[in-house]
Amino acid sequence: MILYKYQRGVALITAMLIVALATIMAVAMTTRQQLDIHRTANFINGEQAYMYALGGESWIKRILLRDSKKVDSLQDAWATTIPALPIPGGYITGQVTDLQGRFNLNNLLQDDGQLSPKDIIILERLLAILELPISLAQIIVDWIDKNEEPQPNGAEDNVYLMKNPAYRTANRLFTSPSEIRLLVEIEEYYKILPYISTLPTRTAINVNTTSDKILMALVENLTASDVNILLAEPEPFPNIQSFVAHPALAGLKIHDENLSVASSYFLFTADVKIDRGRAKLNSVLHRTTDKIEVIMRSKI
Repeated sequence: MILYKYQRGVALITAMLIVALATIMAVAMTTRQQLDIHRTANFINGEQAYMYALGGESWIKRILLRDSKKVDSLQDAWATTIPALPIPGGYITGQVTDLQGRFNLNNLLQDDGQLSPKDIIILERLLAILELPISLAQIIVDWIDKNEEPQPNGAEDNVYLMKNPAYRTANRLFTSPSEIRLLVEIEEYYKILPYISTLPTRTAINVNTTSDKILMALVENLTASDVNILLAEPEPFPNIQSFVAHPALAGLKIHDENLSVASSYFLFTADVKIDRGRAKLNSVLHRTTDKIEVIMRSKI
């Protein structure tokens, strides 16, 4: 009798263990299923967000094509920041930046591969205005020139091969502004980043869309008050002659071959959120007479 009761007790405990194990397995399977569902939903939402960002890119292309190509300014339709527009499950925002309002680092080399002294001087002025070491200009030049001979304060392979991890100089034009992070400290990187571009061809700076610091770098001895006068003009400059003839520039030496009132390169940035999915798109657009080409696109 006692043995029978003992067996019944063991059977009961075994049954309870089986039920407990089954419950644990069921909870684990349900949890895993919920994670898979959320993961799939996030992936789908992220892909939907990216498609919306590409749609914003297509819309901006049309606006740029409709825009006058003779004069570009911050008063144009493309320069208007897109507010947060509601879409099913989230929002989309976008902005277009004129990349020719920035200093093109690839201008430091001429088309024949030789250094461009005038552009090096402009970069040195910009670095001084940003309170960065002027020697960075020579470091940047060494990164893109084809030889292995360092500038007086520059750096070639012998410097970068000592780093961890080690790397070599590119000896070619910059392909992205972020590439300069290999040459400067993080604080210096964030200081200079808003003022530089890395366009595939030599470009002039658009005086209608550039910043105060770029203008001061372009024109030697241009004061902050004179820059404010130039930027306060109610209408964009229709041509370079009208810019050079401005009273704020009287008596100052200007190399007008570095200047323009029209642009061909633009940066479109989009930020899209759908539920918990998010997509950020950066597209470099090249505008010609009758079309817009995407020459670089990055998804974050």
